[in-house]
Amino acid sequence: MTSLNIAKDFLFPFNKDRGMEFISEIWGRSPLFICVIATTETAKIPGISAAGKNPELTDYTPAADVELLIYKECKCIKGLPVTPEGIPTPAIITMSALELADIPFIVVDAGTKIKPNTPYVTVGGEPGENIRLGRAVKNPEEIFRRSCILGSNLAKLVDYIVIGESIPGGTTTALGLLIAMGIDAEGKVSSSMPNNPHSLKERVVMEGLTAAGYRKGDLKQDPLTAVSVVGDPMMIAFAGLVAGAGKNIPVIMAGGTQMAAVLAILKFMKPDILDNVIIGTTRWIIEDESSDLVGLVSQIEKIPIIAANLNFSSSRYSGLKAYERGVVKEGVGAGGITISAISKLKGKINCKNIVSKIEENYKNLLAKIPIS
Repeated sequence: MTSLNIAKDFLFPFNKDRGMEFISEIWGRSPLFICVIATTETAKIPGISAAGKNPELTDYTPAADVELLIYKECKCIKGLPVTPEGIPTPAIITMSALELADIPFIVVDAGTKIKPNTPYVTVGGEPGENIRLGRAVKNPEEIFRRSCILGSNLAKLVDYIVIGESIPGGTTTALGLLIAMGIDAEGKVSSSMPNNPHSLKERVVMEGLTAAGYRKGDLKQDPLTAVSVVGDPMMIAFAGLVAGAGKNIPVIMAGGTQMAAVLAILKFMKPDILDNVIIGTTRWIIEDESSDLVGLVSQIEKIPIIAANLNFSSSRYSGLKAYERGVVKEGVGAGGITISAISKLKGKINCKNIVSKIEENYKNLLAKIPIS
């Protein structure tokens, strides 16, 4: 590993020394990527999510994302999963990094309404309800237990694991979990939209807590109840996978501010594995002035945050350049798997190479399916 590779491709916004050690540990080693998918009715609240051309299409986004990873095209929808403005899913980043580094991956269904046309493993979850009702996830303890078993067994196959997610509306449910557990999270979670609807998210969360008879911080010692009331099935399955794998091998939690909610669950339920865990994200999350991943993580556990220094500012495609305006930012493990791809190949590829592959794949997709 050279400092030149690291300086160009990785940013270390939090706990840099341990983050550098982590990269040294995984450098040249072989990972497995796991993408956890789920849906929540919360995503259909107008103004909450941009993960679909309209709120009803958010049910299809997770399935379409993982179909893109496997087939390089979507099966359950025509075209790409896009925002209402036509900005492409971050799955195109993940797909390109996986391809360049030849990284194996599996899909874990934590509870989706639309099932992907791919092989997948289920952990017994159902789609999440609208958290405004004060009842969001039916069986979080069982989802966590099954996911722990799966993570523990998968850890026997590889050197380390990277876990990403796809769940529209997930930053709102992450906010719900964090507020329920007494973490100062208002104004700190990110959004797939350039104008982060903080007040709407906070209002939705407080409606859900009130409906269930709780106030902020009432569930500080009870993450499973917090998930059941105002969380989503992805976060508890994700936490279980980390808990199961992290006792034996390193784990990259690949995502944005939703990772703070997963971390809060783990801090209470499995704190002994956190020395083996980092958060891998994108530069767009770190530079987002409307959210604060570092501020959230620092309240829970001082695990490293590493960001892939991807940059689309010179892209010839407006859909990709829009990421530089604060649209989308992260998802489907994009940042973490970029870090992993570069590390697996010992810096023989870099963020610039990955951006070139993204543009090539995007061009091929546009040729098949014009996006307006």
